[in-house]
Amino acid sequence: MGNNTASSNSFAAQTRALTRPFWAANIMEMIERLAYYGVRTVIPIYIAQADEINGLHFTHGDKGLIFLWWALVQSVLPVFTGGFADRYGYKKQIFIAIVLKVLGYSAMATQREFWPFFMGCILLAAGTAVFKPPIQGTFVKTIDGTNSGVGWGYFYMVVNIGGFLGPPAAHFLYGYSWPAVFYGCAVIVSLNLFLLFTYREVESDADKSTGPWHVIALTAREIANPRLIAFILISSVFWASYMQIFDMLPNFIVDWIDSASIAAHLPGFMLARNHPLAPQIAQEWVINFNPLLIIFLVAPLSWYVNRRMKRLTSITIGILIGAFGILTVGVSMSVLTCLAGIACFSVGEMLCSPKMNEYLGVIAPRDKKALYMGYANIPFAIGWGYGSFAGGTMYGESGEKAALAIRYLSDVLHISALPERNSAFTFLMQKTGLSFHDATVLLWNTYHPWKVWIPFGAAAVFAALLMLGFGYYVRKYRWTDADA
Repeated sequence: MGNNTASSNSFAAQTRALTRPFWAANIMEMIERLAYYGVRTVIPIYIAQADEINGLHFTHGDKGLIFLWWALVQSVLPVFTGGFADRYGYKKQIFIAIVLKVLGYSAMATQREFWPFFMGCILLAAGTAVFKPPIQGTFVKTIDGTNSGVGWGYFYMVVNIGGFLGPPAAHFLYGYSWPAVFYGCAVIVSLNLFLLFTYREVESDADKSTGPWHVIALTAREIANPRLIAFILISSVFWASYMQIFDMLPNFIVDWIDSASIAAHLPGFMLARNHPLAPQIAQEWVINFNPLLIIFLVAPLSWYVNRRMKRLTSITIGILIGAFGILTVGVSMSVLTCLAGIACFSVGEMLCSPKMNEYLGVIAPRDKKALYMGYANIPFAIGWGYGSFAGGTMYGESGEKAALAIRYLSDVLHISALPERNSAFTFLMQKTGLSFHDATVLLWNTYHPWKVWIPFGAAAVFAALLMLGFGYYVRKYRWTDADA
């Protein structure tokens, strides 16, 4: 049955117990996520899509390298900024984060060479790294054992409201230009500066007499917990699969997914621009099915799961369901199959991701809440970093339509004067006399690009098995009530 006294409280009662600082932190997080996901959902297209008009046209390997370092900065830095937030105050750190994010978006809008654009991404990653611990520290300090499940569910819901609104905002701004997408997101995130005036500082209970080197030493010492290390490593395998929904799936949808059957019945603002096989649903709207489901389901689902499952059981089942979704999402060219995979993955995500944060929040000492929320980013760093770097390489070699068109021209048609990536598929249509759709089906049936999803689905299954063993071990020794 349930894992705390929350099981005896109704959903409505637990909701009423949430305080004003809780909702203030959630609103700022929602605005930050709106801007962030506005960029994150479309940036794989901007960076690496071979035929994207006014895109950067970097390789998928370049994209993987950018996301690797983005992941490391965004997810390792909070391990230290969490301790600094506890020590020096949440409000100051939120202000610094907003400034860094505005600078990052602005650099990404203006720079088109690899390394200057790379540095803009790193600035944005640093701003996110500085922003998260004080926001989540505020959040954790405003809930307790009686409402933590519902609290984390609402937090995840509000995050995904921002995640849902971001891609349509980016799609609208893209109608003007690619720089408008980045400038627009800079304006959106700067709105938090006004909300910061209404933010009431939350006391962290940390020792304020210590210096920065003590904070760093504390961060290193606290993480040397075998149970914490094991949980981090297992979770990182799941995140390696999860992030491909945002890093690889956008390119996969543009290259392979046929959504004409649904697109014909949708309004124009949901359709892809400049697509030769019109009408097609814009990839950001396909992926937006994920946050849409989470918005409506995660809070009540979290309440129900909190009554019926132990935390680690919920995490294990969620990872396993997510693995099935990963394997389903690209198994065919049908948008309905893709949406079914996203739906399945979303259910798995709702079962495990909020519980991962809740588990760390519950086992964290009272005066180290932001520090432990910083630790929550380590599995994200490992999984996202390695997963996207490997995924970029794999997709560039075995999944990208332009690369497979070049391979077909060389291996099958024996053409020596091969075209550039951005014109390879058009060149293939000219040489074969096939239509856009028929040439796409030819490459799909010849090279089976859906296989790029198999390693990530298998990795998620492996993570579920590891988490099952971890749960058995910690329950056997029952180190804290969080393991009950």
